[in-house]
Amino acid sequence: RGPMSFLEKLKMLPRLKQVSDIFPQEVRRAPCFDVVIEDPSFELLPVCKCWPKDGGRFITLPMVFSRDPVTGATNCGMYRLQIYDAKTCGMHWHLHKGGAEHLRRMKERGEVLPVTIVLGAGPAEIFSATVPLPPDVNEMMFAGLLRGSPVKVVKCRTNDLLIPAEAEIVLEGYVDPGELRLEGPFGDHTGYYSVADMYPVFHLTAMSMRRDPIYPHTIVGIPPMEDAYIGEAIEELFTPILRKQFPEIVDMHMPVW
Repeated sequence: RGPMSFLEKLKMLPRLKQVSDIFPQEVRRAPCFDVVIEDPSFELLPVCKCWPKDGGRFITLPMVFSRDPVTGATNCGMYRLQIYDAKTCGMHWHLHKGGAEHLRRMKERGEVLPVTIVLGAGPAEIFSATVPLPPDVNEMMFAGLLRGSPVKVVKCRTNDLLIPAEAEIVLEGYVDPGELRLEGPFGDHTGYYSVADMYPVFHLTAMSMRRDPIYPHTIVGIPPMEDAYIGEAIEELFTPILRKQFPEIVDMHMPVW
């Protein structure tokens, strides 16, 4: 039998949690905590307003970490974040997203949801935040599979989440399930503005960063933009999985324009 294919490795991920070459390795010290900001503020970041009719300035390349209070599974997704003021931003969680499910479960408990926003990390980690993985597959484990070495992770300063130790900027806080605020419009992937709607709100309570950090940003809008090539990579990786579920599929490609 030849080497295991990428598809076979992906199918085995939930059973490989102890394999040293992909399972995240926790460390105690990390460069993302080199500089601790005593008065955290979004105003310290060069957040851009991408298009004239956008509802405000948006962080467009974040890794958003939260934990399911029932299963304990961590989710890392990429959701746009509209800056409202120095301490709050929108959390663009659609109803079917992992973070939104975590928030619903915390609402049942009457508690706020701890959330950490990470800006900047390795390419595999950032890409993994965009990938539609099953809830039982850890995104940082998937990143370890892609890069062929484990992602070093570190516990946040003020909550119990593990994040990439090589991050540039770390924003810790919470989302209150009882609070919604108008978010948008936003010049979106389709080349049109998505309409404004009510979304949860992230409250910034702690902030740290590397020395001389790099702020990552991508422009989303009239295709093709940078995010179009992320979509093509997802197609390439996941079409074989779709074919396993739906044998009638020969190939898949979604043109960006």
